[in-house]
This record gives sequence, structure tokens and C-alpha cells, in this order.
Amino acid sequence: MRNRNVTFIVRAAAIAALYVVLTVFIAAFQLASGSIQVRISEALCILPYFTSAAIPGLWIGCFLANLITGATVFDVIFGSLATLIGAVGTYLLRKRKVLCTIPPVLSNAVIVPLILIYAYKIPAVMVSGVNVTFAFNFVTVGIGEVVSVCVLGGILLRVLEKYRNFLFKD
Repeated sequence: MRNRNVTFIVRAAAIAALYVVLTVFIAAFQLASGSIQVRISEALCILPYFTSAAIPGLWIGCFLANLITGATVFDVIFGSLATLIGAVGTYLLRKRKVLCTIPPVLSNAVIVPLILIYAYKIPAVMVSGVNVTFAFNFVTVGIGEVVSVCVLGGILLRVLEKYRNFLFKD
């Protein structure tokens, strides 16, 4: 029992550390936050497909990455919550590999635009006198998530699937 707990904690910590490193790296290119973001660390959101330790690992990693990159308190809290929701969703869909990338995309596409609008007070996007700020950011953040989670995460999923018994055996 003790070894399982230690293994769980070590896996979660390693995933958190990797998430932080990848986010800080991509932040140097101004792609970790904002209306247009391709946070490559979000590719790790497929890891709950393999291990439940990824759920706290991703949540803590996102929390720390947001703190380190200077996010507002609302972004630290709610951005991390979006990643947590996505990770839990991926874990719940682990039996359906084709669908497991969808929860992180949806949770971030819905929550992050609200953070951008209310915490960062981004300028309104108006089309023919109609405020489409949420819709615009839903699409832009969603596209970044599709690239990060579905494309990069999908590649990672296929690669890790080959080593599943070695890396994720309990």
C-alpha cells in the first residue's frame, strides 16, 4: 500500500513539474496566455487516460505555472480549475480513447474566455454592433486547445500507448 501511495505522489509531482517547465518555456514566446494561446503543456492533459495521478499533477502544475508566469489571482484559481475539470473528464473518458481529448478543450474554451474578459478586462470584440468577445475568445482559445490537446496530446497518447505497461503499471 505504501509503495502505491509513493508512486502516485511521485507521478503527480513529475507531471506537475513537467507542466510548469513546458508552460514557462512557451510563455517566453507569449503563447501561454491571452486570447491566442497554444500552451503546449496542455498536451499533458491526456495523461489521465493512463494514470489518475495525472489529475492532481495537472492541477498543481497549472496552478504553479500560472503563479510563476504572473497570472491574476482569478486566472490562478479558475484557470487551474479549468485544467482540473479537463483532467477529470479525460480520466472519466479513459475507456473511449477517441473522446478523451475533448474535456480539456471544452473546459478551457469555456472558462478561459471568462477569465480574459473579467480578470484581464480584454477589449470588447464588436461585430455589427454586437459584442462577440466571449464567442471570439471561445474560438481562439478553443483552437489553441485543439492544437495543444488533440494534435500534440494525440501524438503523445499514441507514443505513450506503446510504453503503457512500462511507464504506468502499478
